[in-house]
Amino acid sequence: MRIYIVIILLVTAFNAAADELAPFTSDGCSVFPDGTFEQSHLWLSCCTAHDLAYWQGGTAKERLIADEALQQCVAAVGEPEIAQLMLAGVRVGGTPYLPTSFRWGYGWPYPRGYKALTYNEKQQAIKLSALINKPLQSIPEKN
Repeated sequence: MRIYIVIILLVTAFNAAADELAPFTSDGCSVFPDGTFEQSHLWLSCCTAHDLAYWQGGTAKERLIADEALQQCVAAVGEPEIAQLMLAGVRVGGTPYLPTSFRWGYGWPYPRGYKALTYNEKQQAIKLSALINKPLQSIPEKN
């Protein structure tokens, strides 16, 4: 009987850990430049916003919306051709089925695939994304 209890506890603990969203990370525009030679971070903010959507993942429709938002953002900084190229790249390279650090839903343990976030998962994403926007506390200067 004890062995069954231990097995149940281990399975429960593993499943709970599998549902944990890792803190947000961004690698900028992944394997693509963050901007031009003249403006090296021209569309970096577009990629960071895109990474936020990819980090939490969700449905295939939500991914398409995130990818199209990236395209529109890059086009809005004056680079419509680059925007088209980036859209093609993320549509192919961002699949949730490859174990890459930039896949759709990369904040969750692999493999996740396309899956709507549950209420609890959304709460995790809200809590962790709130930490991103908090300013760092200033450290008082020593005299």
